[in-house]
Amino acid sequence: MIRVGCCGWPVARARYVEVFDLVEVQETFYNLPRPGTAERWRAAVPAGFEFVLKAPQLITHEPSSPTYRRLRTPLPAARRARYGAFKPTPEVHAAWEATRALAGTLGTRVVLFQCPASFTPTALHRRNLTRFFETVERGELRFAWEPRGDWSDAEVSELCRRLDLIHCVDPFQRRPLWGTPAYFRLHGKGGYRYRYTDADLEELRALTREAGAAYVLFNNLAMWDDARRFRALVEERG
Repeated sequence: MIRVGCCGWPVARARYVEVFDLVEVQETFYNLPRPGTAERWRAAVPAGFEFVLKAPQLITHEPSSPTYRRLRTPLPAARRARYGAFKPTPEVHAAWEATRALAGTLGTRVVLFQCPASFTPTALHRRNLTRFFETVERGELRFAWEPRGDWSDAEVSELCRRLDLIHCVDPFQRRPLWGTPAYFRLHGKGGYRYRYTDADLEELRALTREAGAAYVLFNNLAMWDDARRFRALVEERG
């Protein structure tokens, strides 16, 4: 089972869903949509179309992150320190509960937690990460974790196994250590403007076949073209 799509909507949604049956929703990282908006999203796509949600920055990123500039409602100054980094606070818990409700509306199966490079493997970060994933209600949802920063393979593997997390990677930068299906995010070799070559896509096809089941999400400037080329390759050659 190889599912291919893009991180976000590189073209109009109506055109996108004619080609792909999977998208990683980027809007949810910055601001969660209202329930009515999510219902319209679900109604506007075919049966079987899958939304992967990117967990809100309120869970994963400290308010010092520049990404908070896109937050629709500014945080109260007195509570800013309670957000991000998987902190064991009511604010982080509320952000997760809102995400879980949205996942139910959209029929989501997988939620991606992308961490910033500043979320390093300190004792505090490991403790917060562990407590979050051990205590939040997940139901049938699968969790994918994309660590950045200096996390060793041994640390990532142990945490993913113990906390039942899919290790999300760019397979051209790092090999996945745990979890099924594999979750590949293609950021571009050397940067966002990179366009994948035919040889790259052949290598990617081999990696997905090795994984057996995989989500393959392109996140480069040419994502629309590269994802279509890769999907055609998979459909033609398996």
